[in-house]
Amino acid sequence: MARVSNWWTHTKTLLIIWFISSLTFYSLLRMALFNASRDSPPDSSSVNVVAKDSRARLYNKMARDLHEKGALFLKQGETSQSLSLSDIFSLKDGSVTPILKAADPPVRANVLHLSPQQSFPISEAVRNIFLPHFNKVIWFQNSSMYHFSMYHASHHIVPVPATAVEIEAEANAVKAVAKTVCPLKIVLDRVVLTSTGVVLGCWQVLSGTDPVTIRAKLKTALPRSPEKQLYDNVMLHTSFARLLGRPNTYPKEVDKTFELKFFDELVTRANNQLSGFQATVTELWYVEEYDVLALALNGRMKARKFQLGCSNA
Repeated sequence: MARVSNWWTHTKTLLIIWFISSLTFYSLLRMALFNASRDSPPDSSSVNVVAKDSRARLYNKMARDLHEKGALFLKQGETSQSLSLSDIFSLKDGSVTPILKAADPPVRANVLHLSPQQSFPISEAVRNIFLPHFNKVIWFQNSSMYHFSMYHASHHIVPVPATAVEIEAEANAVKAVAKTVCPLKIVLDRVVLTSTGVVLGCWQVLSGTDPVTIRAKLKTALPRSPEKQLYDNVMLHTSFARLLGRPNTYPKEVDKTFELKFFDELVTRANNQLSGFQATVTELWYVEEYDVLALALNGRMKARKFQLGCSNA
């Protein structure tokens, strides 16, 4: 009887030790897995899903801007970059002329470029819709320069001077980033008209490297860049045109209700024609803008063009 009792006591001790060891191992394994998932960056698919939702909310807000603030451009308001419209455009003798001012130091912008073969149909549609109403008071973005602003190494609000050697180093760093970025297949989600008079194309990403990831890579590659950037991290937009004055098809007297209805109808026409338009982006440009807003105003610039390589480097 004593032998059975000793055997049971010994067995019970072993079971307790085994249970505690198993529990400890399981707990440590759970902690390791938790830490690994917490420390690892999210995969590209999760980034894309979150960014897509954030972009949709941002575009909804942008679409409300005109109704919430009114048509400020009819009063010669400011641009989205805190520049007065009268500072960048001259309306004289029935023509619109950009006012080119030297950027000192030059702005250094990183942009995704949309090829002319893809941008031309958009440009033609926008021109056909808006020009009959805004003849002589509209500026159309050069269709060969349709671009998506990603990240600035220096901009006019926070200038970051650089030597020729430093500029070459930045360009090489951007080239290295381009090699790791996959071409973007994108779709035009909507056209919006802002309170400052900009006709914008707001895009979503169907496949490829998300703009959030591209901007993060560029921020790492350009450590001297301004902390304050010009656009939201998720944003993927193109400027199509800028309205600079009162429509020439307006009646003499209008109220705000008529005004908003008029602009809404133009935007609806643009969306009916262009929403759902798909394109593929394959180039990242490092641009030195020697004139303020050179990319938008056909100013002086130097562009280094890099193909997106989609490597794992």
